[in-house]
Amino acid sequence: MADAGISADQIVHVNAHATSTPAGDVVEGHAIAAALGAAAGGVVVSATKSMTGHLLGGAGAVESVAAILALRERVAPPTINLEDPDDDAGLQIATEATKLEPRDAAPMAVLNNSFGFGGHNVALAFTAA
Repeated sequence: MADAGISADQIVHVNAHATSTPAGDVVEGHAIAAALGAAAGGVVVSATKSMTGHLLGGAGAVESVAAILALRERVAPPTINLEDPDDDAGLQIATEATKLEPRDAAPMAVLNNSFGFGGHNVALAFTAA
Protein backbone atom coordinates (compact mmCIF):
# COMPACT_ATOMS: atom_id res chain seq x y z
CA MET A 1 0.00 0.00 0.00
CA ALA A 2 2.88 2.33 0.73
CA ASP A 3 4.36 1.72 -2.73
CA ALA A 4 0.94 2.41 -4.30
CA GLY A 5 0.40 5.55 -2.23
CA ILE A 6 -2.90 4.34 -0.82
CA SER A 7 -4.21 3.94 2.70
CA ALA A 8 -5.88 0.92 4.26
CA ASP A 9 -9.09 2.97 4.50
CA GLN A 10 -9.27 3.08 0.70
CA ILE A 11 -9.24 -0.72 0.36
CA VAL A 12 -12.78 -2.06 -0.06
CA HIS A 13 -12.03 -5.53 -1.45
CA VAL A 14 -9.30 -8.15 -1.43
CA ASN A 15 -9.26 -10.95 -3.97
CA ALA A 16 -7.40 -13.47 -1.84
CA HIS A 17 -4.98 -16.05 -3.22
CA ALA A 18 -6.96 -18.61 -1.17
CA THR A 19 -6.19 -22.05 -2.57
CA SER A 20 -8.55 -23.78 -0.10
CA THR A 21 -5.73 -25.19 1.98
CA PRO A 22 -6.75 -24.77 5.62
CA ALA A 23 -3.31 -23.71 6.81
CA GLY A 24 -2.64 -21.36 3.89
CA ASP A 25 -6.04 -19.69 3.90
CA VAL A 26 -5.92 -19.06 7.66
CA VAL A 27 -2.44 -17.54 7.42
CA GLU A 28 -3.49 -15.36 4.48
CA GLY A 29 -6.57 -14.18 6.39
CA HIS A 30 -4.45 -13.17 9.37
CA ALA A 31 -1.94 -11.44 7.07
CA ILE A 32 -4.74 -9.45 5.41
CA ALA A 33 -6.07 -8.44 8.82
CA ALA A 34 -2.59 -7.44 10.01
CA ALA A 35 -1.80 -5.45 6.87
CA LEU A 36 -5.09 -3.53 6.95
CA GLY A 37 -5.21 -3.05 10.72
CA ALA A 38 -8.33 -1.31 12.00
CA ALA A 39 -9.65 -0.99 8.42
CA ALA A 40 -9.80 -4.79 7.93
CA GLY A 41 -13.35 -5.12 9.27
CA GLY A 42 -14.73 -2.97 6.45
CA VAL A 43 -13.04 -4.93 3.65
CA VAL A 44 -14.86 -7.61 1.64
CA VAL A 45 -12.64 -10.63 0.92
CA SER A 46 -13.40 -13.19 -1.75
CA ALA A 47 -11.62 -16.05 -3.47
CA THR A 48 -12.28 -16.43 -7.17
CA LYS A 49 -10.31 -19.71 -7.27
CA SER A 50 -13.46 -21.20 -5.75
CA MET A 51 -15.05 -20.73 -9.19
CA THR A 52 -12.09 -21.14 -11.56
CA GLY A 53 -9.85 -23.62 -9.79
CA HIS A 54 -6.15 -22.91 -9.63
CA LEU A 55 -4.99 -21.70 -13.02
CA LEU A 56 -1.31 -22.05 -12.11
CA GLY A 57 0.69 -19.46 -14.10
CA GLY A 58 -2.48 -17.75 -15.32
CA ALA A 59 -4.09 -17.38 -11.89
CA GLY A 60 -2.69 -13.92 -11.13
CA ALA A 61 -3.80 -12.45 -14.44
CA VAL A 62 -7.35 -13.84 -14.23
CA GLU A 63 -7.68 -12.79 -10.59
CA SER A 64 -6.40 -9.30 -11.38
CA VAL A 65 -9.11 -8.96 -14.03
CA ALA A 66 -11.67 -10.11 -11.43
CA ALA A 67 -10.38 -7.51 -8.96
CA ILE A 68 -10.53 -4.74 -11.57
CA LEU A 69 -14.07 -5.75 -12.54
CA ALA A 70 -15.09 -5.76 -8.87
CA LEU A 71 -13.78 -2.20 -8.59
CA ARG A 72 -15.48 -1.07 -11.80
CA GLU A 73 -18.83 -2.68 -10.97
CA ARG A 74 -18.53 -2.02 -7.22
CA VAL A 75 -19.42 -5.63 -6.51
CA ALA A 76 -17.15 -8.23 -4.94
CA PRO A 77 -17.58 -11.71 -6.42
CA PRO A 78 -18.67 -14.53 -4.13
CA THR A 79 -16.56 -17.31 -2.71
CA ILE A 80 -18.56 -20.41 -3.58
CA ASN A 81 -18.57 -23.80 -1.83
CA LEU A 82 -17.36 -22.26 1.43
CA GLU A 83 -19.00 -24.21 4.23
CA ASP A 84 -16.97 -23.40 7.32
CA PRO A 85 -14.99 -20.16 7.06
CA ASP A 86 -12.32 -19.57 9.68
CA ASP A 87 -13.46 -16.11 10.72
CA ASP A 88 -11.17 -15.52 13.68
CA ALA A 89 -9.27 -12.90 11.66
CA GLY A 90 -12.41 -10.73 11.69
CA LEU A 91 -12.70 -10.50 7.92
CA GLN A 92 -15.92 -10.18 5.94
CA ILE A 93 -15.83 -13.16 3.56
CA ALA A 94 -18.16 -12.74 0.57
CA THR A 95 -20.27 -15.87 0.13
CA GLU A 96 -22.52 -14.02 -2.31
CA ALA A 97 -21.99 -11.04 -4.59
CA THR A 98 -21.45 -8.09 -2.24
CA LYS A 99 -21.82 -4.38 -2.99
CA LEU A 100 -18.67 -2.34 -2.42
CA GLU A 101 -18.95 1.13 -0.89
CA PRO A 102 -16.21 3.77 -0.54
CA ARG A 103 -15.22 4.44 3.06
CA ASP A 104 -13.64 7.86 2.66
CA ALA A 105 -13.31 10.62 0.08
CA ALA A 106 -10.22 9.09 -1.55
CA PRO A 107 -10.64 6.79 -4.57
CA MET A 108 -11.68 3.21 -3.77
CA ALA A 109 -9.01 0.54 -4.09
CA VAL A 110 -8.88 -3.24 -4.30
CA LEU A 111 -6.02 -5.66 -3.73
CA ASN A 112 -5.24 -8.91 -5.50
CA ASN A 113 -2.94 -11.38 -3.74
CA SER A 114 -0.94 -13.81 -5.87
CA PHE A 115 1.48 -16.24 -4.31
CA GLY A 116 3.48 -18.35 -6.74
CA PHE A 117 5.50 -21.50 -6.55
CA GLY A 118 9.04 -20.83 -5.41
CA GLY A 119 8.23 -17.60 -3.59
CA HIS A 120 7.00 -15.39 -6.43
CA ASN A 121 4.62 -13.36 -4.29
CA VAL A 122 2.83 -10.12 -5.09
CA ALA A 123 -0.07 -8.02 -3.95
CA LEU A 124 -1.36 -5.69 -6.65
CA ALA A 125 -3.38 -2.58 -5.83
CA PHE A 126 -5.89 -1.10 -8.25
CA THR A 127 -7.69 2.19 -7.69
CA ALA A 128 -10.73 3.82 -9.20
CA ALA A 129 -10.00 6.76 -11.45
